[in-house]
Amino acid sequence: MLLNADEVRKIAHLARLEILDAEVPGYAANLSRILDLVAELNSVDTAGIEPMAHPLDAAQRLRTDEITESDQRDDFQQIAPEVAEGLYLVPKVIE
Repeated sequence: MLLNADEVRKIAHLARLEILDAEVPGYAANLSRILDLVAELNSVDTAGIEPMAHPLDAAQRLRTDEITESDQRDDFQQIAPEVAEGLYLVPKVIE
């Protein structure tokens, strides 16, 4: 897909990028090559290929689910300005 100068300027505007007029042909060529690569990837037949979550077939190491800290909620709520039924009360900031 060959992009023209106006399309490159529009893409740059949408991306909030400032490019000089002298740089537009280079960006047009690079973006066109990227779009051609995407089109080539889309044309590949992937029927029957199972999607992967990760390219390496590795098992994730998981830690044991153990309690490592004591419950200090009551201690923290004693110094809080306002508490009700175990919840911190804060002033309303949005109308």
